[in-house]
Amino acid sequence: MVKKLQKMSADKKSAPQLSGAVKESAQQIWLAGLGAFSKAQEEGGKVFETLVKEGLSIQRKTQAVAEEKISTATNKMATMATDISSKAGHQWDKLESIFEERVAKALNKLGVPSAKDVDALIARIDELNKNVQKMASKPAAKAAPRAAAKPAASKPAAKKRAPARKSA
Repeated sequence: MVKKLQKMSADKKSAPQLSGAVKESAQQIWLAGLGAFSKAQEEGGKVFETLVKEGLSIQRKTQAVAEEKISTATNKMATMATDISSKAGHQWDKLESIFEERVAKALNKLGVPSAKDVDALIARIDELNKNVQKMASKPAAKAAPRAAAKPAASKPAAKKRAPARKSA
């Protein structure tokens, strides 16, 4: 096509032929564009569907990889959180025991008895109460037989006296 135009332009006498060739070239270009557009429309749907399918498979693969990475990261974070929590708990327990020891020392210096001292005193008081109750119940038991013995002794004496009166 370009060669035709070059030959015609070399010949200035063929100006009407040149314009006809240009029209013919423009018509061919137009028709080629329409053909390309038509093919693009026909095959465009197929290409579009193919691209959608490929995109879907890539998305699924990407989601699977992302979920795997997220679960791995979640597991690592959970493990780290557990480790940090146990370490913090251990340190907190250590700090608490140090605080309790210092408070106990300060209270001891002030003469305040500790919980152990109070518990020991309570146990001692309980033991003393038991001993007092045992001692209190023993004399009552001994006194009861003596009291029972005295009425028994007076009854035979009364019987002896009574027959003496009958004989008189």
